[in-house]
Amino acid sequence: MLDVQVAGPIGDIEIDTQFTTEAGTVTALFGPSGAGKTTVINMIAGLVKPRIGRITINDEVLFDSNSAIDQPPDKRGVGYVFQENLLFPHLTVKGNLCYGQKLTPKIDRYVNFDEVIELLGISTLLARRPPSLSGGEKKRVALGRALLANPRVLLMDEPLAGLDTHRKHEILPFIEGICQEVQLPIVYVSHDIGEVLRLSDQIALIENGRTVLVGPSETVANHPDARQLIGENDPSTIVSGTVTSQNTVFGLTSLETQAGLIRIPEIKISPGSPIRLRLHSRNISIALSKPQDISILNVLPGTIENIEHIDGSAVDVQIRIATRIVILARITSLACKNLNLSTGTSVFALIKSVAVDRI
Repeated sequence: MLDVQVAGPIGDIEIDTQFTTEAGTVTALFGPSGAGKTTVINMIAGLVKPRIGRITINDEVLFDSNSAIDQPPDKRGVGYVFQENLLFPHLTVKGNLCYGQKLTPKIDRYVNFDEVIELLGISTLLARRPPSLSGGEKKRVALGRALLANPRVLLMDEPLAGLDTHRKHEILPFIEGICQEVQLPIVYVSHDIGEVLRLSDQIALIENGRTVLVGPSETVANHPDARQLIGENDPSTIVSGTVTSQNTVFGLTSLETQAGLIRIPEIKISPGSPIRLRLHSRNISIALSKPQDISILNVLPGTIENIEHIDGSAVDVQIRIATRIVILARITSLACKNLNLSTGTSVFALIKSVAVDRI
């Protein structure tokens, strides 16, 4: 377990951050650029010294301002994947991968070289040198080098920065594999909410160096206080679910979610697999009765819990679905008036399958 409690001024930022990450879970530090996310993980790595606080891995103290303990970076057992890959250009891929491994005594090594190579799909790259690699290949090698250092904690600072959308989608499954296979506390830094929600178990929402919210990813992402940082102009609801069936004839995947049965365009994933969806509020309509003869496949009954006026033209309607989750629908003020919507009104949320984003 990694426990972080740090505070004090660092440059122009006043840090005040606390969170705990269990082994086998991913905590994402999420917030806008300049919020202090990288500063916090540099504190964990020992590259930046907090003014006050305490950082521990399991029962070992890495930093404690009261006891004047400040272990050097090479003694902390931290694997670090930087924004820049920082591979040694004069070494082959294999040489880069083995660099961290050689620094770890054999008795302390628990990561198998061949397993890491297979996990990251880099067996064909071992004889090449970094300048000949694509951006995505460099990222995978950097991930492998961090793992082969046999760390007790894995830190990833914007590991997909600088990659185009295609390359990001190429690398994400490899990072997912690491998160699922490696039983380490993992701290993942990003300002991309899509990455964060796809990979993390917990989010520490950071603004101006301070943890605004810490908790399960969906809870934080759906919290009203998070909307401005996540995207006030495009609020959404995150729901988790499990794939129940595939309809290959019509190209649909059915999922059992917190909000009930939701069907989306077919994705290549096995029944029983967990998944997260993003329901954009602008793509959710409201009906007072269950519609007939309609193309929309997802019709979810619920009760209005709150109505928030955004401006003169729009309102956000919070709909409690099946007592388990509240989803957000943004509609016009005129539609709200015409339907005579109010707190406690029974409604149906209408969600087009093609408008649901898989995270």
